[in-house]
Amino acid sequence: MNKEIIIKATKLKKSFWTGDIEQTIFEDLDLNIYKGDFTVIMGSSGAGKSTLMYSLSGMDRPTSGEILWDGKAITSLNDDKLAIFRRKNCGFVFQQIYLMDKMSLMDNVLTASALSSESKKDSIKRAKKLFELVNIPEITRRRFPTQVSGGEAQRAGIVRAVINKPTVLFADEPTGALNSNNSTAVLDVFSMLHSDGQSIIMVTHDKKTALRGNRVLYIKDGKVYGECDLGIYEKENAEREAKLNNFLTDMGW
Repeated sequence: MNKEIIIKATKLKKSFWTGDIEQTIFEDLDLNIYKGDFTVIMGSSGAGKSTLMYSLSGMDRPTSGEILWDGKAITSLNDDKLAIFRRKNCGFVFQQIYLMDKMSLMDNVLTASALSSESKKDSIKRAKKLFELVNIPEITRRRFPTQVSGGEAQRAGIVRAVINKPTVLFADEPTGALNSNNSTAVLDVFSMLHSDGQSIIMVTHDKKTALRGNRVLYIKDGKVYGECDLGIYEKENAEREAKLNNFLTDMGW
Protein backbone atom coordinates (compact mmCIF):
# COMPACT_ATOMS: atom_id res chain seq x y z
CA MET A 1 0.00 0.00 0.00
CA ASN A 2 1.46 3.35 -1.08
CA LYS A 3 1.70 6.00 1.61
CA GLU A 4 0.54 9.55 1.02
CA ILE A 5 3.40 12.05 0.65
CA ILE A 6 2.76 15.19 2.65
CA ILE A 7 6.19 16.81 2.29
CA LYS A 8 8.44 16.41 -0.73
CA ALA A 9 11.88 18.00 -0.78
CA THR A 10 13.83 18.07 -4.05
CA LYS A 11 17.48 19.03 -4.56
CA LEU A 12 17.65 20.99 -1.32
CA LYS A 13 20.77 22.97 -0.59
CA LYS A 14 21.60 24.98 2.50
CA SER A 15 24.84 26.89 2.81
CA PHE A 16 26.36 29.84 4.63
CA TRP A 17 29.15 32.21 3.68
CA THR A 18 32.05 32.98 5.99
CA GLY A 19 33.91 35.68 4.16
CA ASP A 20 34.74 34.16 0.77
CA ILE A 21 34.25 30.57 1.96
CA GLU A 22 30.94 28.77 1.42
CA GLN A 23 29.99 26.34 4.18
CA THR A 24 27.53 23.78 2.83
CA ILE A 25 25.26 22.01 5.33
CA PHE A 26 23.47 19.81 2.83
CA GLU A 27 23.25 19.75 -0.96
CA ASP A 28 21.21 17.99 -3.63
CA LEU A 29 19.10 16.42 -0.87
CA ASP A 30 15.88 14.61 -1.80
CA LEU A 31 13.37 13.50 0.81
CA ASN A 32 9.74 12.38 1.16
CA ILE A 33 7.76 12.59 4.39
CA TYR A 34 4.67 10.41 4.58
CA LYS A 35 1.35 11.06 6.29
CA GLY A 36 1.01 9.30 9.63
CA ASP A 37 4.70 8.47 9.94
CA PHE A 38 6.81 9.16 13.01
CA THR A 39 9.99 10.12 11.19
CA VAL A 40 13.20 10.42 13.20
CA ILE A 41 16.20 12.31 11.80
CA MET A 42 19.60 11.28 13.13
CA GLY A 43 23.21 12.02 12.25
CA SER A 44 26.46 13.12 13.78
CA SER A 45 26.84 16.54 15.40
CA GLY A 46 26.86 19.24 12.73
CA ALA A 47 25.30 16.99 10.07
CA GLY A 48 22.45 19.46 9.54
CA LYS A 49 19.61 17.58 11.25
CA SER A 50 17.97 20.62 12.83
CA THR A 51 18.66 22.81 9.80
CA LEU A 52 16.86 20.27 7.63
CA MET A 53 13.90 20.14 10.01
CA TYR A 54 13.65 23.92 10.07
CA SER A 55 13.76 24.02 6.28
CA LEU A 56 11.00 21.41 5.96
CA SER A 57 8.79 23.36 8.37
CA GLY A 58 9.33 26.76 6.77
CA MET A 59 11.13 28.17 9.81
CA ASP A 60 14.23 28.55 7.67
CA ARG A 61 14.70 28.88 3.93
CA PRO A 62 16.96 26.56 1.93
CA THR A 63 19.53 28.20 -0.29
CA SER A 64 18.03 26.41 -3.28
CA GLY A 65 15.73 23.51 -4.10
CA GLU A 66 12.00 23.04 -3.60
CA ILE A 67 9.78 21.92 -0.73
CA LEU A 68 6.22 20.88 -1.49
CA TRP A 69 3.49 20.41 1.09
CA ASP A 70 0.57 18.46 -0.39
CA GLY A 71 1.90 19.44 -3.80
CA LYS A 72 2.16 23.17 -3.06
CA ALA A 73 5.55 24.89 -2.92
CA ILE A 74 6.32 26.71 0.33
CA THR A 75 9.78 27.79 -0.83
CA SER A 76 8.22 30.48 -3.02
CA LEU A 77 6.05 32.02 -0.29
CA ASN A 78 6.91 35.44 1.11
CA ASP A 79 7.55 35.82 4.84
CA ASP A 80 3.98 36.78 5.76
CA LYS A 81 2.41 33.90 3.84
CA LEU A 82 5.02 31.51 5.24
CA ALA A 83 4.11 32.59 8.77
CA ILE A 84 0.43 31.92 8.07
CA PHE A 85 1.35 28.53 6.59
CA ARG A 86 3.31 27.53 9.70
CA ARG A 87 0.53 28.65 12.00
CA LYS A 88 -1.98 26.46 10.16
CA ASN A 89 0.17 23.41 9.49
CA CYS A 90 3.04 23.11 11.97
CA GLY A 91 3.43 22.44 15.67
CA PHE A 92 6.83 22.81 17.35
CA VAL A 93 8.45 21.28 20.42
CA PHE A 94 12.04 22.23 21.25
CA GLN A 95 14.66 21.17 23.78
CA GLN A 96 14.26 24.60 25.39
CA ILE A 97 10.72 24.83 26.76
CA TYR A 98 9.37 28.14 25.49
CA LEU A 99 6.44 28.69 27.85
CA MET A 100 5.54 32.15 29.15
CA ASP A 101 6.52 32.28 32.83
CA LYS A 102 3.75 34.66 33.89
CA MET A 103 0.98 32.48 32.48
CA SER A 104 -0.39 29.20 33.80
CA LEU A 105 0.11 26.06 31.74
CA MET A 106 -3.52 26.25 30.61
CA ASP A 107 -3.24 29.94 29.63
CA ASN A 108 -0.07 29.17 27.65
CA VAL A 109 -2.06 26.65 25.63
CA LEU A 110 -5.12 28.84 25.20
CA THR A 111 -2.97 31.75 24.01
CA ALA A 112 -1.76 29.51 21.17
CA SER A 113 -5.31 28.35 20.43
CA ALA A 114 -6.45 31.96 20.03
CA LEU A 115 -4.80 31.88 16.60
CA SER A 116 -7.18 29.14 15.44
CA SER A 117 -10.70 29.51 14.06
CA GLU A 118 -12.23 27.46 16.90
CA SER A 119 -14.38 29.11 19.55
CA LYS A 120 -12.85 29.63 23.00
CA LYS A 121 -15.27 27.07 24.42
CA ASP A 122 -14.14 24.42 21.93
CA SER A 123 -10.47 25.31 22.51
CA ILE A 124 -10.87 24.88 26.27
CA LYS A 125 -12.59 21.54 25.74
CA ARG A 126 -9.78 20.33 23.47
CA ALA A 127 -7.10 21.64 25.84
CA LYS A 128 -8.63 19.76 28.77
CA LYS A 129 -8.75 16.56 26.72
CA LEU A 130 -5.11 16.96 25.68
CA PHE A 131 -3.97 17.71 29.25
CA GLU A 132 -5.71 14.51 30.34
CA LEU A 133 -3.92 12.65 27.56
CA VAL A 134 -0.52 13.83 28.79
CA ASN A 135 -1.45 13.12 32.41
CA ILE A 136 -1.40 16.67 33.75
CA PRO A 137 -4.19 17.12 36.35
CA GLU A 138 -6.30 20.24 36.63
CA ILE A 139 -4.47 21.59 39.69
CA THR A 140 -1.15 21.45 37.81
CA ARG A 141 -2.62 23.19 34.75
CA ARG A 142 -3.22 26.25 36.92
CA ARG A 143 0.43 26.50 37.92
CA PHE A 144 3.12 28.57 36.25
CA PRO A 145 5.96 26.90 34.31
CA THR A 146 8.43 27.66 37.12
CA GLN A 147 6.21 25.76 39.57
CA VAL A 148 6.20 22.42 37.73
CA SER A 149 8.82 19.83 36.78
CA GLY A 150 10.68 19.94 33.48
CA GLY A 151 8.72 16.92 32.27
CA GLU A 152 5.38 18.54 33.10
CA ALA A 153 6.43 21.76 31.38
CA GLN A 154 7.53 19.87 28.27
CA ARG A 155 4.29 17.89 28.17
CA ALA A 156 2.39 21.17 28.43
CA GLY A 157 4.55 22.41 25.55
CA ILE A 158 3.40 19.43 23.49
CA VAL A 159 -0.24 20.25 24.29
CA ARG A 160 0.40 23.80 23.10
CA ALA A 161 2.05 22.48 19.93
CA VAL A 162 -0.90 20.28 18.95
CA ILE A 163 -3.81 22.38 20.23
CA ASN A 164 -4.44 23.71 16.71
CA LYS A 165 -4.31 20.24 15.10
CA PRO A 166 -1.12 20.69 13.04
CA THR A 167 -0.55 18.63 9.93
CA VAL A 168 2.95 17.82 11.21
CA LEU A 169 4.40 18.03 14.71
CA PHE A 170 8.10 18.97 14.63
CA ALA A 171 10.33 18.16 17.60
CA ASP A 172 13.98 19.13 18.01
CA GLU A 173 15.72 17.14 20.77
CA PRO A 174 12.56 17.34 22.93
CA THR A 175 14.04 15.22 25.76
CA GLY A 176 17.56 16.65 25.63
CA ALA A 177 17.21 18.62 28.88
CA LEU A 178 15.15 16.05 30.83
CA ASN A 179 16.05 13.26 33.20
CA SER A 180 15.26 9.63 32.38
CA ASN A 181 11.82 9.48 34.02
CA ASN A 182 10.64 12.75 32.51
CA SER A 183 12.05 11.74 29.12
CA THR A 184 10.03 8.53 29.16
CA ALA A 185 6.85 10.40 30.09
CA VAL A 186 7.36 12.86 27.23
CA LEU A 187 8.17 10.11 24.72
CA ASP A 188 5.04 8.23 25.80
CA VAL A 189 3.05 11.30 24.76
CA PHE A 190 4.67 11.33 21.32
CA SER A 191 3.88 7.62 20.94
CA MET A 192 0.23 8.22 21.91
CA LEU A 193 -0.08 11.08 19.43
CA HIS A 194 1.47 8.95 16.69
CA SER A 195 -0.87 6.04 17.40
CA ASP A 196 -3.72 8.56 17.05
CA GLY A 197 -2.55 9.42 13.52
CA GLN A 198 -0.36 12.47 14.14
CA SER A 199 2.49 12.90 11.65
CA ILE A 200 5.72 13.65 13.52
CA ILE A 201 9.24 14.66 12.51
CA MET A 202 11.75 14.47 15.35
CA VAL A 203 15.45 15.28 15.46
CA THR A 204 17.47 13.39 18.05
CA HIS A 205 20.91 12.01 18.82
CA ASP A 206 19.53 9.56 21.39
CA LYS A 207 18.87 5.92 20.48
CA LYS A 208 16.20 5.47 23.13
CA THR A 209 14.31 8.41 21.69
CA ALA A 210 14.80 7.23 18.11
CA LEU A 211 13.21 3.88 18.95
CA ARG A 212 9.84 5.63 19.19
CA GLY A 213 9.78 6.37 15.47
CA ASN A 214 8.63 3.97 12.79
CA ARG A 215 11.08 5.45 10.28
CA VAL A 216 14.64 6.59 11.00
CA LEU A 217 16.62 8.68 8.50
CA TYR A 218 20.37 9.18 8.84
CA ILE A 219 21.93 12.38 7.52
CA LYS A 220 25.57 12.24 6.46
CA ASP A 221 27.75 14.18 4.01
CA GLY A 222 24.84 16.48 3.21
CA LYS A 223 22.52 13.68 2.05
CA VAL A 224 20.01 11.19 3.38
CA TYR A 225 22.63 8.48 3.77
CA GLY A 226 20.35 5.67 4.94
CA GLU A 227 16.86 4.74 6.13
CA CYS A 228 15.60 2.20 8.66
CA ASP A 229 12.00 0.96 8.90
CA LEU A 230 11.27 0.02 12.52
CA GLY A 231 7.53 -0.50 12.24
CA ILE A 232 5.09 0.24 15.06
CA TYR A 233 6.70 0.98 18.42
CA GLU A 234 6.67 -1.77 21.04
CA LYS A 235 8.16 -1.47 24.52
CA GLU A 236 11.17 -3.57 25.46
CA ASN A 237 11.46 -5.08 21.99
CA ALA A 238 15.00 -6.47 21.78
CA GLU A 239 14.70 -7.16 18.06
CA ARG A 240 13.70 -3.55 17.40
CA GLU A 241 16.65 -2.26 19.42
CA ALA A 242 19.06 -4.58 17.64
CA LYS A 243 17.76 -3.47 14.24
CA LEU A 244 18.34 0.19 15.10
CA ASN A 245 21.77 -0.54 16.60
CA ASN A 246 22.85 -2.44 13.48
CA PHE A 247 21.56 0.34 11.24
CA LEU A 248 23.42 3.05 13.15
CA THR A 249 26.59 0.97 13.12
CA ASP A 250 26.30 0.61 9.34
CA MET A 251 25.87 4.38 9.09
CA GLY A 252 29.09 4.93 11.04
CA TRP A 253 27.32 6.55 13.97
